Amino acid sequence: MAETATSKNLPLAKAINESLRAALESDPKVLIMGEDVGKLGGVFRVTDGLQKDFGESRVVDTPLAESGIVGTAIGLALRGYRPVVEIQFDGFVFPAYDQIVTQLAKMHARSLGKVKLPIVVRIPYGGGIGAVEHHSESPEALFAHVAGLKIVSPSNASDAYWMMQQAIQSDDPVIFFEPKRRYWDKGEVNTEAIPGPLHKARVVREGTALTLAAYGPMVKLCQEVADAAAEEGKSLEILDLRSVSPLDFDAIQASVQKTRRLVVVHEAPVFFGSGAEIAARITERCFYHLEAPVLRVGGYHAPYPPARLEEEYLPSLDRVLDAVDRALAY
Repeated sequence: MAETATSKNLPLAKAINESLRAALESDPKVLIMGEDVGKLGGVFRVTDGLQKDFGESRVVDTPLAESGIVGTAIGLALRGYRPVVEIQFDGFVFPAYDQIVTQLAKMHARSLGKVKLPIVVRIPYGGGIGAVEHHSESPEALFAHVAGLKIVSPSNASDAYWMMQQAIQSDDPVIFFEPKRRYWDKGEVNTEAIPGPLHKARVVREGTALTLAAYGPMVKLCQEVADAAAEEGKSLEILDLRSVSPLDFDAIQASVQKTRRLVVVHEAPVFFGSGAEIAARITERCFYHLEAPVLRVGGYHAPYPPARLEEEYLPSLDRVLDAVDRALAY
C-alpha cells in the first residue's frame, strides 16, 4: 500500500519514535528521560533525532541510575510535567522497582485522589535478540500484581504509535513494555486514525476451534501457528490482549464462548505468570462452555539462559502447536 500524508509503513521502533515526537510537539510538559536517549538516540535508536530537534531540556540523557530516573520523574510529575522514562533493558528495571511500586503506583491512593502521576515507563522487553544476561527478561507479571499501575504491550507498529499516545495522555502511570524482537517489524500506521480504547483486546484473526490469546512479541508467533494449523484444517482465533493490567476479560470470554478452548501464550515464565490469572478467571467465567482445560505456553521457571540456548527456552511454533493439539484432543 502506498504511503500517504497520514499513512506510513513503519518499523515498530520508528512508530514509537514518531509517537514520541508528536507528543513532544503537542505538549510542552512532555519530557523524555533515560540512559543514552539523547545524543545516541537510545540503544535501539527509538529516540533517534529527538534531542537534536527538541533540545537537552526536553530529551534528557540521565546517569546510569534507574531508581534516580524514576524518582526524578515522580518529582517532575508532581510539578505538572508528563515524563516518559526509558529503562534501557528489561533486566535493568529492578533498581527502580522500589520507586515504581512504593511511590509511583501508590501516590494517587495515598493522596485520596488529589495527586496524579502521569508517567510512562518504557521498557524494551523479551528475548529473541541473542543478548547477554539481564537483557531478555519479561517482568510484566511482577508489575501487574501491583495495584495502581497500567501495563500494556503493543504487538505491531500501529498499536505502538497509538498506545504510546494514549499512555502519555493517561493521568495514571503506565508501564509500556516494548517487544524488542519486533522493533524492526514493519506495519501500516495511520497517524490520523481514531484509536480504540487502550486496554481493549482485539481479535486479529477469526476462528472457530480454539482461541490463542497473546500480547506483545507472541502475537506474531500465534499468527504463524494459526497458519500452520490451517493447513491441517484447524481454525484458530487469535486475540491480541494488548493490555496485561487491566486485562480485557470480557473479550477473552466472548472468544472462548465461541471456540470453547483457550491457549495462552507469553514469553514470561508460566509459573505465576499472567496466563495463570487468565486461566483461573476464564475457568470461573466459562466453566460450562469449556471443552478442555485452559493451557499455557511460556518460558520455564528458570533464569533466562545464555543466548545460544534461548530458542529452547522461548515458546516456539512446535510448542504452541503441541498445546493446540492437546486442547483439541479433549
